[in-house]
Amino acid sequence: MRIRTRLLILILVILVPAFIAAVLAVWYVYQEERLAQETSVKEAVRAFALVVDNELETKEGILHALANSPALAKGDFETFYRHASSLAPNDETAIVLIDLDGRQLINTRAPLGAPLPFRRASNIDGLMKRDGADRTLVSDLFASAILHRHDFAIQVPVHVEGAIRYYLSMGVNAATLQNVLREQRFPAEWQAAVVDRAGRLVARSIDPDLYRGRSVSSVAMSHFAARREGVFSNNNLAGIPVQAFYSTVPASDWKVVVSIPIADLRRVPLHAATFLAAIMAVLLVLSSVAARWFARRAAIPIEYLGRSAEDLGAGREVRYQPQGVIEIDAVAQRMAEASRQILTAQGELERRVAEAVAASERAQNALVRGQKLEALGRLTGGIAHEFNNLLQTLTTALQLASLTANQPKVLSLIDTCKRTVSRATALTTRLGSFGRVQDARLLTVDPGEQVRGSVQLLRGVLRQGTRMEVQCADDVWPVTIDPVQFDLALLNLAINARDAMPDGGRLAIDVRNCTLEPTLERTGGDYVRVSVIDTGTGMPPDVQARALDPFFTTKPPGQGSGLGLPQAYAFATQSRGWLTVTSAVGAGTTIDIYLPRSHQTLSAIAARADGQTPGRGSGRVLFVEDDPLVREAVVRGLEDCGFDVMVAADGDKALAMLDAGLDADVVFSDIVMPGKVSGIDLAGILHERRPGLPVILATGYTEQRAVIPGVQVLAKPYEIDQLVELLSNLSASR
Repeated sequence: MRIRTRLLILILVILVPAFIAAVLAVWYVYQEERLAQETSVKEAVRAFALVVDNELETKEGILHALANSPALAKGDFETFYRHASSLAPNDETAIVLIDLDGRQLINTRAPLGAPLPFRRASNIDGLMKRDGADRTLVSDLFASAILHRHDFAIQVPVHVEGAIRYYLSMGVNAATLQNVLREQRFPAEWQAAVVDRAGRLVARSIDPDLYRGRSVSSVAMSHFAARREGVFSNNNLAGIPVQAFYSTVPASDWKVVVSIPIADLRRVPLHAATFLAAIMAVLLVLSSVAARWFARRAAIPIEYLGRSAEDLGAGREVRYQPQGVIEIDAVAQRMAEASRQILTAQGELERRVAEAVAASERAQNALVRGQKLEALGRLTGGIAHEFNNLLQTLTTALQLASLTANQPKVLSLIDTCKRTVSRATALTTRLGSFGRVQDARLLTVDPGEQVRGSVQLLRGVLRQGTRMEVQCADDVWPVTIDPVQFDLALLNLAINARDAMPDGGRLAIDVRNCTLEPTLERTGGDYVRVSVIDTGTGMPPDVQARALDPFFTTKPPGQGSGLGLPQAYAFATQSRGWLTVTSAVGAGTTIDIYLPRSHQTLSAIAARADGQTPGRGSGRVLFVEDDPLVREAVVRGLEDCGFDVMVAADGDKALAMLDAGLDADVVFSDIVMPGKVSGIDLAGILHERRPGLPVILATGYTEQRAVIPGVQVLAKPYEIDQLVELLSNLSASR
């Protein structure tokens, strides 16, 4: 197989996962855009319902003002008629005074004293029987007995001397609600409507006069009856497939409905996904072209070496031509020297050929190593949460299995699986290098001791001839950090220093306290400064300006990923500090990491023995976890250890169970869950409602921070005996 083919296969191994990730990203963007659009429409519909409710409350306020009229209390109907007519000066509304027998006494649509209809045209009488008379009632749509059009009525009781004497009603032309619809400024393709309890259209944004009074579909009515708000798919009255969003008007139990053509709903997320897909497709095409170009360029110097070797084998003089690759140029030059000396001495020829072959093998090995490092440098965090949920299930299941198994061979296999899970846990920690520092992994440590503990690891990556010096002040303040990410940052900086000192040099690490004044770019206060200083080649200003950009590197292709210094910068930032770079060509580079002083006591790092048997506990635990595999494993483990476990699949259900009277001794919840209430939200709500109820949170990876007093956080995967001990202590203390 040709070297060019091997290079192309290696690059394709990198591009294929990138293409799969691009497809998943497009799908994710489409789903997120669609959900965001639906959420926005639901909020708009709720606001629409409140606007309609406010309109009804305005008219109710007019009726209450009239009900308190002194003329009405005195029985002066003539004065009251003039007052009521001034508040209903046109045919759009009518004020009607009704006695307790249901007879109309005054109707502003008819002259005072004119014959009036005896029976109501609305369903107010039925509402009075169902809901009572001593309250405000809003009728459904009905045909006006005087003007013969669609109206609705609002009725309030009139109290005189503490007893109901009359009923005061306002008949309103349903067409007046069209103004409310127009004020909402819904898009022209959207169809908004107001529907009464019986399912008849009171107002409609499109062709209102044609559809007013018509009933909505049975599908819509079944949804209206089941829930106060929601979403369903249906064909509207014009036969167009739509997705209908509805909500309830509080004062009247009417419904407001916004129907959006399904094609319009899909257009925005589809455009966003298409745009992202186009960008990713262009990037993949460019990557493929670049990969082909790189493979071709990488193969040319090696092919040149092959031709030179052929000339050497045939006894012809090899003409040296620089190829721009240090290792290959060195080999070619030596081969040229060998070809010149072969004419004078056969023995010298054999020696030169052996050197050329050895140099060629070293060059090829260096090239393959560089390609592998380039591939590994593209791996980063982003999937730690899902992996940790899987590892949590495996950790709990393996520990439970070790308690029930008694065969030595099975126990040995379980122990092997546990060690494998530990290795996978360390890998997921590395994957999260560029994510937010996880609270569950934060420890308050002595930075000087942390640096001294990393010295052996750092020496292992330095070249022979490089001197390493570590100086830590005696009174260094503690800091709260993720120790694993801190060690990784130091390792990346040591590797960069090594590459900047090809001939060896000095690498110094200095840790000391400093107090800084606040500036526009940072806050002041007490900090611990960790300085990493090398005597390497340094960086020119243009390179220093981009040194913190991810994937930017000045190293030859295949020798660097451009993620080392950005990882250290991300660690400093996520630890609420910062990183500075000071460098000059020929004078070396200094990297300063500033970490804020912590006033907490140093964290106790307890050593846990493998195979430790979980203790026994008691009490009722409310376990909140959305992953069914984790629920199944952890519930089994807690129940085997003596706990009474109640399970909720998300925060909303957990709150509902507690509000329904569930008496729990401890709440143990995941942080990242579907629904409106996350684990941190649940802990905050319980801190306010039940301040004495202990809460423990668990996380595999999250962007949220748990800052609620008294709430403890466990990092996934956790050992079941660790959880049992914590639950037992909290349950017993309560």
